[in-house]
Amino acid sequence: MKKRIIQLSLAVFALGITNVLNAQAVKKEVVDWYNGKNGMQTEQAYKLLKKRQSETVVVAIIDSGIDIEHEDLKGKIWVNEKEIPGNGIDDDGNGYIDDIHGWNFLGNAKGENQNYARLERTRILAQLSPKYATVDEGSVSDADKKEYELYKQVRDEVAAERAEYEPYMAQMDQLAGLIEQVPTMVGGMIGKTNYTEKDLNKWKPTDPQGMQLKQLALAISSGRLTKEVLEKQKDQINQMLNYNLNVDYDDRSLIGDNPNNMKDVKYGNNDVEGPDALHGTHVGGIVGSIRGNKLGGDGVAENVKLMSLRAVPNGDEFDKDIALAIRYAVDNGAKVINMSFGKSYSPLAKDVYDALAYADSKGVLLVHAAGNDAKDVDVEPNFPTSMYEFQNKKLDHYLTIGASTRYATVKGQAYGDLAASFSNYGQKGVDVFAPGLEIYNAVPQSEYMELQGTSMAAPMVTGAAALLRSYFPKLSMKEIKDILLTTATSYKGSQQTKPGEETPVDFGTLSVTGGVINLPAAVKAAIALEATK
Repeated sequence: MKKRIIQLSLAVFALGITNVLNAQAVKKEVVDWYNGKNGMQTEQAYKLLKKRQSETVVVAIIDSGIDIEHEDLKGKIWVNEKEIPGNGIDDDGNGYIDDIHGWNFLGNAKGENQNYARLERTRILAQLSPKYATVDEGSVSDADKKEYELYKQVRDEVAAERAEYEPYMAQMDQLAGLIEQVPTMVGGMIGKTNYTEKDLNKWKPTDPQGMQLKQLALAISSGRLTKEVLEKQKDQINQMLNYNLNVDYDDRSLIGDNPNNMKDVKYGNNDVEGPDALHGTHVGGIVGSIRGNKLGGDGVAENVKLMSLRAVPNGDEFDKDIALAIRYAVDNGAKVINMSFGKSYSPLAKDVYDALAYADSKGVLLVHAAGNDAKDVDVEPNFPTSMYEFQNKKLDHYLTIGASTRYATVKGQAYGDLAASFSNYGQKGVDVFAPGLEIYNAVPQSEYMELQGTSMAAPMVTGAAALLRSYFPKLSMKEIKDILLTTATSYKGSQQTKPGEETPVDFGTLSVTGGVINLPAAVKAAIALEATK
C-alpha cells in the first residue's frame, strides 16, 4: 500500500497536520537536502564524476503511475522503440499492445482504470467469510485449522481498524467548526483580537484547554489546519472505510482477469499515468528528475529513462500484478526496479518470489521500501521481502531500505532522530537507510510537493544504483549493491530515537549495515573496483 493517513486523536490532531498531503510553501533548507551533506552527498559525488562519460540506464518504477508529461521529467521517460504508437498491434510481440512507456496492470482494454482497492487482509476476509463466519470453532477440521486461524486474524484486524477510523469523521466535523471559533476564543484569552503567530508563541497557557487551543491556533495561523486540509483527511478516511476496509467492495471485475491465475495475463492497458499518479511521479522524480534546472528537487541519477509500470492502487497491490510487472521490467531492459509499496499478507507469495528470483537471475537490482509502520520486519515481514520462509538464502540483487532524516543530532537532546519515526527497521531485514523525510519533488500537473515515507527512501537508493551503473557500466549490479552497502556512513554505536518509540537505541541495531547511503564514498569505491577490471 502506497499511502497511509496519519492516525491522530482530536487532542493532538493539529500537531500532526503537516503530514497531510497538501501543497504549501516548502522551506528553503528542505529543497534538495537529501542530495547535500546531511543526505547522500549526491552533489559531491557528481564532482568526482566530472570528467567521466555516462551511459543511459533504464529504471522501472512499479507504482501508482507517472505523469509522463511533467516538466521536470522531460526526456526522462523510457520509450519502447520496438513498438509503433497507436496502431493497436503488439509490434514487438511481448504480449502488450502499444506499450510505449510501460504498462498499466490496473486497467482494461477499454481504457478504464481501477483506482481504489481493498487491503489484502480485507480481501482475505471476504474470501474466507462464507466458509467460516457461521462455523463453530470446535467443528473446524484439523486440515482447516491454519486457514481458520488466518480468518480470525484478518477478521479481528479489519474490525479493529474500522472501529479506529469511524470516529475520525465526527472529529473532522468538530475541528471544522473550531477553525471558525478558535481565533475568537484565543483572542479573548490573550487580550488581542488581531494576534500574530509571534503573539501565539509568546503566550504561555497554564491549563490543558489553553495549551490545546494554542496548538490549534498556531496550526490555523500557519495554514496547516484549514477546511481544505480537513476535507483531504476526510477523503482519506472515507477511502479507508468505503474501499480499503470494505469486504463488499469489488476491486477487480473492472479489470476483467482472474487475479489468482498467473496464466491469465491478457489484461491492462497502456495508460501508465492512471487516475492518481502522485505517489509514482514523486518516486520517479527522486530517481531521475532533471538536475540543475531549479524546478523542484534534483533527481539522484542524471542519465536514466523511467519505465512506468502501474500496479499499485490506492489500497493494497495484487501479488499477480507485482509479479508480472517485475517480469515485464526485466524482459524490457530495466537494470534497477524500484518497489515503493508493501503489505502484511501475500497470498501468491511463491509467484512473487519466482518473479524476484527471475530478476535476480538476470542481474537486475530490486530496491524495496521497508514500510511505514515503525515495526521490526524481522518479526513482521513487509511483503515482498528479501527472505520468504521457503527460501534457503537471500537473493543477491535485493535491497530493503529504511528512511533516514537530516536530524542525526538534535540541539538540547542527548540522542538524535536519524531514523524517521515511521520507518520500519530490522537488523536482518533492512539493509540500509536513506533520506525519506521532508522530500521535495515532482507531483502531477508539473507541480511539486514535500512528502515522506520509506517510499521516498527506496528511490534514493534506486537512483544511487542507477548513477553508479551509468558511470561504471563494467560493474555488475551485484557489485554496485555491495558497494552501496559497504560504503554507507556507519552510525553503529550512535544513539538515535527508535521508530515508534521515544527511547534511544543503537542505530546499528536497526539495519544490516547500521548506516546511511554515502554516494561520494560509493563513487570512490567504484572507481577503485573498475581499475581492477
